[in-house]
Amino acid sequence: MSLTNDCFNAARSIWDAQLEHPFVKGLGDGSLEVERFKRWVLQDYLYLKEFARIFAWAVAKADRLESMGWYAKVLDLTLNTEMSLHRSYAERFGISSEELEAQPSWPTTRAYTDFLVRTSADGDMADLLAALLPCAWGYVYIAQHLAKGRPPSDQRYADWIAQYASTEFAEAAEWLKAELNRVAAGISDEKRRRLIDLFVLSSRYEWQFWEMCWRGEEWKP
Repeated sequence: MSLTNDCFNAARSIWDAQLEHPFVKGLGDGSLEVERFKRWVLQDYLYLKEFARIFAWAVAKADRLESMGWYAKVLDLTLNTEMSLHRSYAERFGISSEELEAQPSWPTTRAYTDFLVRTSADGDMADLLAALLPCAWGYVYIAQHLAKGRPPSDQRYADWIAQYASTEFAEAAEWLKAELNRVAAGISDEKRRRLIDLFVLSSRYEWQFWEMCWRGEEWKP
């Protein structure tokens, strides 16, 4: 069995819990309160900034030109296309670019992104990919599940589902899965357990991100 299959099986209960989370279910059926989704828009913008740093590390640590080029392309798309698209999407919810930039990272966002960047900086390529995949693969998994139902009446939610369920995002997730299986070929049992642990931890953060956006967060005191 491939490493990515082992990772998925280890985190399956967490991924299933994401599908059952009220934020995700509300997004799928259109019942999610707009104010709750605005929290996601604001915090995900901050997440994307740090997400880009992960691909910068990936370019530096890649072991072949093909991989370097792929990571560099994603880095460019994230910084120069996706961030712009996110700002345009935010405008549909009445969120200005100034508000996006002024928004502070909530505790879960900070903890998750710090974990991802630290893992990317201190670990090897397999560590980086194992920590990254629950986001890149997980959003496709969730969106494809939601896409099986009736599209939500709020077109903004329907567009979110369509984007992450798209062939483009699915192909990117499959490439990253294959890349992790490739770079992790021949690893020790101890290393395999570490990669699975990283994957599970990132999956927990993914669930916590939905929970943060559902309930709201603040720094105390």
